[in-house]
Amino acid sequence: MKITTQGKGIKIGQRLENKIVSKMSKFDKYFGEEGSFNVRIRPEGSQMVVEITLKLDNKIYRAESRDEEILTAVDKTVDKLESQIRKQKTKLMKKRKDYPEIANYLDEDNSADFDYEVENDSKITRKKTFTLRPMTSEDALLQMEMLGHNFFVYLDSETNSVCVIYKRNDGNYGLLEPDY
Repeated sequence: MKITTQGKGIKIGQRLENKIVSKMSKFDKYFGEEGSFNVRIRPEGSQMVVEITLKLDNKIYRAESRDEEILTAVDKTVDKLESQIRKQKTKLMKKRKDYPEIANYLDEDNSADFDYEVENDSKITRKKTFTLRPMTSEDALLQMEMLGHNFFVYLDSETNSVCVIYKRNDGNYGLLEPDY
């Protein structure tokens, strides 16, 4: 398992990095060399924001937490990431052959004392078709705001590729530019 730690606006010392690796070691025995974790830490006001991203077989899992103490934020983020993996258990068990590492992790985890709620399978309830119009990202942002949506799909007139502009939780905007 590969763990990369990055600090933005903060220096991560060897002692802190060792503690983070120690907290992440619970995933090591299940994912082995397959998983790649990226841990980012940044201060935001009086709190520390910890973001952990797991890349596994072209799948990405991400969790983020905030706390005044870095290690508490790391604990919360690890718990969130583990919770996301557990939540997907019923879906993943149906597709065991596609996700053997996560399925094995969930099967072998004997420390869990929780019950799973079986949820109905998600299904597409509505389909919408629309024409992609070439426009700039600024035009797409304006169009998204006028529609009152929190995302907008458009054809970028400069790159001639399909892009998505979206509103982030912090009030700023993000741009997804797929590479295909």
